[in-house]
Amino acid sequence: MPRLDASELARRLGLHAEAACRHYLSNGRREGNYWLVGDARNLPGRSMYVRLRSSAKGPAGHWTDAATGEHGDMLDIVRESLGLIDFKDIADEARRFLNEPHPEPGTGTLAGEPGRRASGSPEAARRLVGMSRPIRGTLAQTYLRGRGITDLSGITSLWFHPRCYYRPDERSPRKTLPALIAAVTDLDGRLTGAHRTWLNADGSGKADVDTPRRAMGDLLGHGIRFGMADDVLAAGEGIETVLSPRMVLPGMPMIAATSAAHLAAILFPATLRRLYVLRDRDPAGDRARDRLVERATSAGIEAVVLSPRLEDFNEDLRLHGSEALRALIRPQLVHEDATRFMAVAA
Repeated sequence: MPRLDASELARRLGLHAEAACRHYLSNGRREGNYWLVGDARNLPGRSMYVRLRSSAKGPAGHWTDAATGEHGDMLDIVRESLGLIDFKDIADEARRFLNEPHPEPGTGTLAGEPGRRASGSPEAARRLVGMSRPIRGTLAQTYLRGRGITDLSGITSLWFHPRCYYRPDERSPRKTLPALIAAVTDLDGRLTGAHRTWLNADGSGKADVDTPRRAMGDLLGHGIRFGMADDVLAAGEGIETVLSPRMVLPGMPMIAATSAAHLAAILFPATLRRLYVLRDRDPAGDRARDRLVERATSAGIEAVVLSPRLEDFNEDLRLHGSEALRALIRPQLVHEDATRFMAVAA
């Protein structure tokens, strides 16, 4: 994502005000066009209200605390809810959030029409995957190759749609773009959601849109699976983060949770004995790592953190290659897993 100034970051966060409120102000709730919470530090209560859609009263994402008279924008919420001080950390967190998949505008049950599901439902996700084609020979494969991911053998969760709908917000017209489609499934392999990465027309990278990645459907606890787990599983945030170590660990089952928050909440198979946590080197990644390790340990599962040399494993793969990645990961593995899962160097 290009570097953005503070006003542009705040504006883009405002386009996803409800998703941002659900993430940073989880102790609040939606009422009409506002998110109500105790204050910008995410305390329970109702004195602070955040505007979720732009209106004559002001832009989306602006908030007022009726108890103190304070007011601000979404960047202030990021700062206060996470206790950040330096603007660089605040901006980095905002950019991370904007690069994460966000719910489709208008997801959930439509107001006034009980039982009718909007475009972000699991049913819509199943239709999208059903209309997509296998990834081999498509722009989606071209995109992944450009990220250094060349081995897609045995993968059944990734698809390609040549004309996938994209809409910046619920008031904007839809357009169609090529997209990498990933199936989100539960522990039994049932499809519960879908993740979309919209692409450039030549597959050279992500499309130049505000949110090139979005998820839809029932995501909590589930993920994009590369192999079905038994006693060992590796878990990470994004598709590329997970597929990169898979280049040198092709036999190890892995799951991409689609975001840091969802990574912390993945459900464990009953047979799981060891969990490898694929770390992203950023504040959100570290929080997800700590929470996931805590949950796994409490469940009697051995948790092993795998750390990249750079910001994430895909950056390591792209800049240093698969042999360097193999050399980085091997000593971090339990010895028997290195023998069991690691591909032999050619």
